[in-house]
Amino acid sequence: MGKNSPIYSSGPPTSPDKIGIHKAGIKIDWKRMGFIVLGLVLFTALYSAPPFNDAVDPYGRHFVLSHEGKGALAVFLLALAWWIFDVFPIGVTGIIVGVMQALFSIRPVRKIFNDFMDPSVMFIFASIAIGMVFAKTGLTRRMAYKVLSIIGERTGMVYIGTFLITVLMSHFMAYTTVAATMFPLLLMINTMYADDRKPTRFGKGLFIGMAYVAGVGSTVTLLGAARAVVAIGFYKEIVGMDITFFGFTKHTVVVAWVMVFLLIGFFLLFFRPEKKTIPGLREKAKKLYAQLGPFSGREIGGALIVAALALSAIIPSFEHLDKTAVILVSTLMFFIFKVLDIKDLEEIPWNTILLYGGAMSIGFCLWETGAVKWLAIHCLSAFKNAHWFIFVIGITFFVLMTVNLVMNTAVITIVLPVALVISPYLGISPEVVFYCTILAAGMPFLLLAGAAPNAIAFESKQFTLGEFFVAGIPASIMFLIVISIAIWVIWPMLGMPVTLPVR
Repeated sequence: MGKNSPIYSSGPPTSPDKIGIHKAGIKIDWKRMGFIVLGLVLFTALYSAPPFNDAVDPYGRHFVLSHEGKGALAVFLLALAWWIFDVFPIGVTGIIVGVMQALFSIRPVRKIFNDFMDPSVMFIFASIAIGMVFAKTGLTRRMAYKVLSIIGERTGMVYIGTFLITVLMSHFMAYTTVAATMFPLLLMINTMYADDRKPTRFGKGLFIGMAYVAGVGSTVTLLGAARAVVAIGFYKEIVGMDITFFGFTKHTVVVAWVMVFLLIGFFLLFFRPEKKTIPGLREKAKKLYAQLGPFSGREIGGALIVAALALSAIIPSFEHLDKTAVILVSTLMFFIFKVLDIKDLEEIPWNTILLYGGAMSIGFCLWETGAVKWLAIHCLSAFKNAHWFIFVIGITFFVLMTVNLVMNTAVITIVLPVALVISPYLGISPEVVFYCTILAAGMPFLLLAGAAPNAIAFESKQFTLGEFFVAGIPASIMFLIVISIAIWVIWPMLGMPVTLPVR
């Protein structure tokens, strides 16, 4: 310590107010403390409970819930409570998932913490880096301004153009980053439409629509959101098969783009703009684009690396390469060619990455201890006499509703392992369950808590929570209709087996 430290001060003692200690004492957040205690109570109650009854499948086979399996369920409830109520930073709760498994000897320590460097987690890290490249270099602004200068001043075309650019960007970068990038652009458009910033039908449609299509667009590739990579990790562990980058897109792109066009039609019909044109919009977009100047070296370098990555994903001769290794090569190239630097590395949202590490860890824990199979067999009794389609739509509807309340990664962790174990007993292809779940997880149309783009759009002050919810009802119904058509018509045409011989 230096001599200017309070310890060496020869003057009078520092006032308590000036060092942050107030007479009122330390303020305690009792609500947060209550949720902390809730998670600990759930863990303790389940972990110390007497053994549960065996689960018995339709063929009379018994599945015992081991002590470790009971511990896995207890850790799961603890993490779920703390994630839902935002007790700690989400990444810290992710670390707690690993620590609790180790402290209570639920799994070997090496396996637990290897989950935090699982290929799925590293894929998420690399996809975040791609989003940073688009945002940092200005490629997103350049694309958006160019589109606006092309589509012109007709408000209907503004809807279409802004929605399409949002969707396309959501294919290749995190949809939260896309929403954050599009938001100031949409504010500029809305200010030119209505100077007083009062809510208008056009403003409501513009911002609600941006939030909806950002989520839909993120379901098309593995780069749009990390939920798909987490789901693939569970699918590979439980089913024993991998899903390629191109194979994933092949089965999601039709459903997503049908939803995009339906949503465009919905907003044009029910949020019809009060004005037909926005005078001066095209010239404003051209001026902003011109201010960006010529393409910088970082923009060109970033675009070429991302293009090479996309090309490697669709060329059949590269399909045997591990997709995580390939995308990490692109991350290394960003730093080698100085598209990104050390400051960018420090800005990586490690809180989010640790969240996904924790989600992967608890998912693998539930599977490896047999807890998820025991739980799935118990759940099977509710569907044993139901038609397979009822089960699939039931799971899809459950995910579609739950993602409005709970983060989509947590929903995937809850639903997908159980659904994948149940599906063979009902004669359902695990692929159908996988794609229905992952698509539904990307379409939280009802509440702001469902996705960051929803909350970002709300900052526009153009719509109320009730208006967002009401718009989400027909949007959710449209999705259920589209996914039903995909199950019966689209996916079978693409070669996906929908049903299998009952196990």
